[in-house]
Amino acid sequence: MDEPVRAPRIEPRWPVAVTIAAVIGVLAFLPGRTTLLPGWVTYVVGAVALTPIVAVGLTPTRPWWMRIERTTTLSLFVVATLATLANLAHLIHIMIHKSRELGGLQLLGSSVAIWLTNVLAFSLLYWQIDRGGPEARMNTPGARPDWLFPQTGASADDVPAGWRPTFVDYLYLAYSTATAFSTTEVAPLTSRAKMLMMLESSISLLVILVVASRAINILSS
Repeated sequence: MDEPVRAPRIEPRWPVAVTIAAVIGVLAFLPGRTTLLPGWVTYVVGAVALTPIVAVGLTPTRPWWMRIERTTTLSLFVVATLATLANLAHLIHIMIHKSRELGGLQLLGSSVAIWLTNVLAFSLLYWQIDRGGPEARMNTPGARPDWLFPQTGASADDVPAGWRPTFVDYLYLAYSTATAFSTTEVAPLTSRAKMLMMLESSISLLVILVVASRAINILSS
């Protein structure tokens, strides 16, 4: 008698949805930030990103939603990163040529928005590409990793059985990369992982050193 086929394990999607919604909420309430696109674009992009993620969480037995989620997430990363770089270049241009048009709070709000978007975009990308994506990590133990997490080498008594990195781990990876500008507890193993972390750190470094520091200088004077 044939054994019943086990349903694939599905990673919970609510941490991803909550993080995206929280970032959109913060962006909506930042005071007077400067952007190249209208404010409603943020809500549209957020809705496009959330729809397949929520659908996977509610209907995990439909694999085509997972394919849509992966395509949407990777496309969102490209769009968000290009928009982040364009906004950063726009802000630096205004700071150099039209410095009197921007106040300290406006600059600070803009820098926070760019930094948050940067962290969110890279956390989603890391989550989708490492070991083939969330479901591949859950169901294919031998998948090649892009990052080495400390839990993989820890004692069996210190981590849950069958531990796999989830979105929160990649959110922390993106956050620590954007704040420490280097690896912390998670080590990149592949060239693409190293290049992506370099790109994220470079964007964050420009935001903090150029835009945020200028904003704080204006506010303190």
